[in-house]
Amino acid sequence: MNRKLVTAVMVLSLLLGAGAMYVGLQVFGDSPVSTTTSPNSSNENSNAKKEKEVVINVDEQMKKIQQAFELISTEYVEQVDQMELIEGAIQGMVSTLEDPYSTYMDKDTAEQFTQSLESSFEGIGAEVGMQNGKVTIISPFRDSPAEKAGLQPNDQIIKVDDEDIAGLDLYQAVLKIRGEKGTVVKLEVERPGVNESFVVNVTRDTIPLDTVYSKTFEQDGKTIGYIQITSFAQETSADFQDQLNELENSGIDGLIIDVRGNPGGLLDQVQTISSEFITKDKPYVQIEQRNGEKQRYFSSLTEEKSYPIVALIDKGSASASEILAGALKEAGGYDIIGEASFGKGTVQQAVPFTDGSNIKLTRYKWLTPDGNWIHNDGVTPTIEVRQPDYFYASPIVLEDGEELVFDSNNEKVKNVQVMLQGLGLEPGRADGYFSKQTEEVIRQFQKDKGISVTGKVNSETAELIQTDLLEAVRAEENDAQLQEAIKVLGR
Repeated sequence: MNRKLVTAVMVLSLLLGAGAMYVGLQVFGDSPVSTTTSPNSSNENSNAKKEKEVVINVDEQMKKIQQAFELISTEYVEQVDQMELIEGAIQGMVSTLEDPYSTYMDKDTAEQFTQSLESSFEGIGAEVGMQNGKVTIISPFRDSPAEKAGLQPNDQIIKVDDEDIAGLDLYQAVLKIRGEKGTVVKLEVERPGVNESFVVNVTRDTIPLDTVYSKTFEQDGKTIGYIQITSFAQETSADFQDQLNELENSGIDGLIIDVRGNPGGLLDQVQTISSEFITKDKPYVQIEQRNGEKQRYFSSLTEEKSYPIVALIDKGSASASEILAGALKEAGGYDIIGEASFGKGTVQQAVPFTDGSNIKLTRYKWLTPDGNWIHNDGVTPTIEVRQPDYFYASPIVLEDGEELVFDSNNEKVKNVQVMLQGLGLEPGRADGYFSKQTEEVIRQFQKDKGISVTGKVNSETAELIQTDLLEAVRAEENDAQLQEAIKVLGR
């Protein structure tokens, strides 16, 4: 499959935050829908708004804006660009919402993104959003340059090619990060729990467009089907159905649905997939409008699958992934294995202007089948399983000529030690102190790799350690969450 994801989603060289995937609300198609309103919720909302809202004369206030525009245009000490004033006014209104998922794109920015949709998908391969004013990794894509470089969910990008991106909106920052295949972008990153920022050099590449992967595992005489969904794109549900049919025809005894690291996508796609597993007895999702009115969406399925199902989630599972996980958990009663998901519970819609610019505005909340709003909290797994520590290790980033040596003590040494443990080596400690035992382990590693044996970690040694670690992370036998899912279904 090599289909272009020409959808309402802002799928670019660097995909835009978890909110961007909800552009266009044709997503719920012709599903059977019942609309219910919570009287208490609606009344409380309206009463609260009456208390907070101040009635203004819009015409008078627009005159005020015009006066400010004319004053600045004609009286400011230097010549000003009138269009920039107008664009700034719109951006200012959107910024007062303090909503990282509501953004404004001017005409030029929108055109560049449209061109990206029509050209090749090249970049670092990560979904990003704006959190607390910083560009934040929602999730790197499977086998993408971002993943290979060690970027993780919740990493915050503060500089691009040594340029501070503070003050840029999400779209402006993304345009600096994306680029042609083979080029390198230098990202300075802050990571929660890590004291110092670090630099990651990412070589841009073509991002795979396939979104569904399947296989089987054998466990205690049972055949366990496995389907991974990396994002919910235009053809995802059709591909999912094809691969699910193949698995079912082969005679599976259970199914694992893996949405770890899946930043979301189109709602109509997750709708179709949810309808494969959730019966018509309960809604698979609810949409709440600003007045408290809720729409509940049901499938037409009458019988559950004949085999047990579990889903895998982690902190990189966002938006549409959380809709599916929430549906499987609350409406299907299936086990969810892994870690709490990202926590994105709002729905955006892009509203275009005649000049080609647009505002992507948060218009709705989505709720789980039981009416829970998981925003900021995420979907909680029924079986919590954390991956080994080395899955979360930060990249080893050394300056030109820098080496990690005996008796040094810092975060970089700690990362090396954690990685060595992940490779089955024993540095003696993992607290950041470069001990004699750590030195001996480094010597042995260098000897095994056929490089200069110094006992010091230079760029060459660091790169080899990280390459081996990536292979260890990808090895199914080291995936504690996957192994738990296989064990649960193999009982």
